[in-house]
Amino acid sequence: MKMTFIGATHEVTGSCTYIEACGKRFLVDFGMEQGEDIYENAQVPTAPGNIDFVLLTHAHIDHSGMLPLLYAGGFSGEIHATTATANLCSVMLRDSAHIQEFEAAWRSKKAKRRGEEIYEPLYTMNDALGAIELFVPHPYDRTFEICKGIAVTFRDAGHLLGSSSIVLNLTEDGETRTICFSGDIGNINQPLIRDPQHIDFADYVVMESTYGNRVHHRPTDYVTALTGVLQTTFDRGGSVIIPSFAVGRTQEMLYFLRQIKTDNLVKGHDGFPVYVDSPLANEATDIFINNRESCYDEEALSYVRNGINPITFPDLIRTVSSDDSRAINSDARPKVIISASGMCEAGRIKHHLKHNIWKPENTILFVGYQATNTLGRSLVDGAHRIKLFGESYNVGAEIKQLPGVSGHADVHGLLDWATAIAGVKKFFINHGESQSAEAFGKTLREELGADVYVPYSGAEFDLISGEVTIDAKPLLIPKKENAGANNNIYYKELLSATERLSALIKDSQGRANADMRKLADKINKLCDKWEL
Repeated sequence: MKMTFIGATHEVTGSCTYIEACGKRFLVDFGMEQGEDIYENAQVPTAPGNIDFVLLTHAHIDHSGMLPLLYAGGFSGEIHATTATANLCSVMLRDSAHIQEFEAAWRSKKAKRRGEEIYEPLYTMNDALGAIELFVPHPYDRTFEICKGIAVTFRDAGHLLGSSSIVLNLTEDGETRTICFSGDIGNINQPLIRDPQHIDFADYVVMESTYGNRVHHRPTDYVTALTGVLQTTFDRGGSVIIPSFAVGRTQEMLYFLRQIKTDNLVKGHDGFPVYVDSPLANEATDIFINNRESCYDEEALSYVRNGINPITFPDLIRTVSSDDSRAINSDARPKVIISASGMCEAGRIKHHLKHNIWKPENTILFVGYQATNTLGRSLVDGAHRIKLFGESYNVGAEIKQLPGVSGHADVHGLLDWATAIAGVKKFFINHGESQSAEAFGKTLREELGADVYVPYSGAEFDLISGEVTIDAKPLLIPKKENAGANNNIYYKELLSATERLSALIKDSQGRANADMRKLADKINKLCDKWEL
């Protein structure tokens, strides 16, 4: 029995772990890298066609997004997940494939103009559809045997509809080991979905650390905090644009907005429209409704039992077509626009930013995690100008974050979850930026006296002997010249200004000596000022 760490090691995205046990080779998650990719990942040590099956913790693309590529490479085994996760992946993987094909076509069009090679999508819609056909849905808390010696149980991780921690029991040659994969552990008291369920026992725990060094400063009341943003923005004639993850966060925002509208908390703007401009978010909302009995918490179920849909209300407009999407920005009323992607890296949100980010009356409201080197992170960190569709835009709108609206547990939530597990011989910490992963590992050592290992990609662990057999070292990816385009936009403007100045100096040959001396004096004074 051995376990090899592939992705989300000292990084937040691209989750993947490879296991060999009981004569089988399988993966736990196979996610896509999102945002800045800092470390080189080891390759899965066998061809896709040799993988027997996949266990999937939840539907987010950083956990599921590479499954179509696995299928394209020859994988034909089963993908085991909860029922809600299987339902969500049926739309999320198709959406991801659409984005891959669209961006490849857009880049290829530009490449052809330059006489360069065309781009191929990472995978196609047919690959996504093929992967979707391989899903095998399971309920929570019902142990099933995949083959002799391998038994699996999904427990509610409280992070997303259908999200799970996976308890894996492996028995080989008379030796049994229990490994728990936390998946992404949810925040407590989230709307709609249940709190994370604890695990009773495990020999080894592979645990996320997204917020392993942070504490959520949660507003006393989400509804009150959101109402304040809406009231202030609407009163100055603006709109609130919310870049939101289509699955999970969008439905939570609808839950809050329904309460705000039902209780008439925003004054003077009755009937303000709320647009959900994301085909994926709209399909996901229907999946939430269809899985309410197995995934909703008691508060949300109480609405359902009283005949109330907790994530819909009057003046909610769910757009699907591109024409409907474009028409939103022609609506002059103060409004809410919820659109994906949550980190502003793709999708319709970029078009809404193009139309709204330069207007000082508007608010861009971030309600989720923003990974390093994403457009969302640049805005949160205070960028004054950003680049959209090849053009530079001034950031005139107010940029706000709603603290504490997070689908991830903070360090206290992570520690509580870890403390509940008995018998743990070693914790493996992943799915966190380097500082966060190392800090949470230190917390576990100090608070629980735990044996903790924070692996880099390629690290291998023998589940029988309990030894790290390959202690992989970090391999940094060389920085690309155009990395962090939005972060470096001012530097590019500076270089452009330098080229212009150089051309002006070259054209000065033959001008009056007094003019050339005056220009030289101004350049020298400017240099003296900036050197100081």
